[in-house]
Amino acid sequence: MKANNHHSRFDTLKMVFRQIGSLLILLGLTMVIPLIVSLIYGELSSSLGLLISSAICIFTGFSLYKGFHASVEPLHRHALIIAALGWLSVAIMGGLPFIITAYITPAEIAEHYCPPESEYISSLYFFRNPLHSIFESMSGFTTTGLSMAVHEPSIGKGLLFYRSYTQLLGGAGFVILSLAVFGHSNGRTAYLLYGAESTGERLRPSIIDTARSIWKVYIGITLFSFVYMVIGTLIILPEYNLTENIFDSINHAMTAQSTGGFSTLDDSIAGYHSTGMEMLYVLPMILGALALPFYVRVIYDKNISQVWKNIQTRAVIILSILGSIVLSFILMKAGRISEPFRVGIFQFVSGLSTTGWQTSDVHSWDSASVVFIVIAGMIVGGAAGATVGGIKIIRVLLIFKGLFWQVSSYFSSENSIKVVRFNEKRLLPEEMNKELAAAAMFSFIYLLFLLVSTLITYYLMGSGYALKDALFESASAQGTVGLSCGITNPGMSPVLEILYIIQMWAGRLEIIPVLVLFRTIFFGTKAKVV
Repeated sequence: MKANNHHSRFDTLKMVFRQIGSLLILLGLTMVIPLIVSLIYGELSSSLGLLISSAICIFTGFSLYKGFHASVEPLHRHALIIAALGWLSVAIMGGLPFIITAYITPAEIAEHYCPPESEYISSLYFFRNPLHSIFESMSGFTTTGLSMAVHEPSIGKGLLFYRSYTQLLGGAGFVILSLAVFGHSNGRTAYLLYGAESTGERLRPSIIDTARSIWKVYIGITLFSFVYMVIGTLIILPEYNLTENIFDSINHAMTAQSTGGFSTLDDSIAGYHSTGMEMLYVLPMILGALALPFYVRVIYDKNISQVWKNIQTRAVIILSILGSIVLSFILMKAGRISEPFRVGIFQFVSGLSTTGWQTSDVHSWDSASVVFIVIAGMIVGGAAGATVGGIKIIRVLLIFKGLFWQVSSYFSSENSIKVVRFNEKRLLPEEMNKELAAAAMFSFIYLLFLLVSTLITYYLMGSGYALKDALFESASAQGTVGLSCGITNPGMSPVLEILYIIQMWAGRLEIIPVLVLFRTIFFGTKAKVV
């Protein structure tokens, strides 16, 4: 019996390492595009850093892929372990371009990236710390947007593009990208991997076709956002340099659709100093908060009625409007910031969509404003099946629907079977109870995880911050939002930095795969009576 269990664990490791190998090969290949961008801008150091990183990823991935031949049929837990460990591996290896470029870039080149009148050093130096590089990579691939690059433009165009590009790759799912690119000989494995990273919703006859449809739509909307941003910037800021406009728009289109929020500007979108630009960027954030399967149905299947019939799309639009109005009034009543409606609209949409573009110093906000955007925006998040973090709006709607259903059931006849209508489905009481239990359990785990991390943040953050700041920063990391009140910085506690890395990782994968991985590490794959 012991031998069988050992064999089972070894088979699990073989399967996991082989799949991670394919992910690392793909990661190495995708680094070619930012490498080309670095060459276009004449940045030889970041070009070399990306080339070396790409070679390391491909070699490591190829060694794992060829070195392990899995022979066992995958189970659901294997897919969850692969998703958790695969994302961790991609984030760690994805940090290589930051640390390698930081070490090989000559000091005079690094300082050249800083504006002539600036009094700060290049943020490239911060990436010599491996933990900062892994943090930046994890923040990128999980589409969070918290950053160790204090002055973003000072790291050079090549790495700026690479940061945004990691968010594009992570947005629709790196495992789904590997399925779309490589395909998969085993249909069951493909289905389990797809379900471990996404909603598991099959939109096409095969999972591979589903993955490809999602990525085609995802890239298509990103291209639309790019054109929209270029034209919008030309109209709103005609004096803005055209090449800078194009570079900004490419990067911001990638980080909008992925709801990642990395920016090419030193002060995020506030760097434009333009109300028009802030309002221009609201639409791409909302587009990123909508489910990718929704886009597939509207664009591919020409099902236009989904635009209003889809419960998540409708809820995101309504909550964006109502939440923006409420936050604006709370900010206005507090009287701590000028232009509360301008800030309230942009920041609430940024929080709800979990994009994380910033136009205001949240640290200066009153407690009511912070708590409102955290609860109504950052914790809720956008649509399930989108690139957002948070609990997801569908679960929140389901829990409210379940509450009303439970109350109304007391007024029904004991012999009647009340069918529940939710999200264009008709659910029997047993089905509704099952859906409700799953949503409530996830929400409970999510909030418990957030509570613990808030308390840890409170005791490890620097001086000058309050409990509201600890809640905000923790909710931002776990919800993969990226808004910051200043706690996240290169001088922060390494323990707190590792906590946020874990939160971003767990938040992107909706916690369960990470818990399954930890359970496997500490207790193995053998079933235990709970």
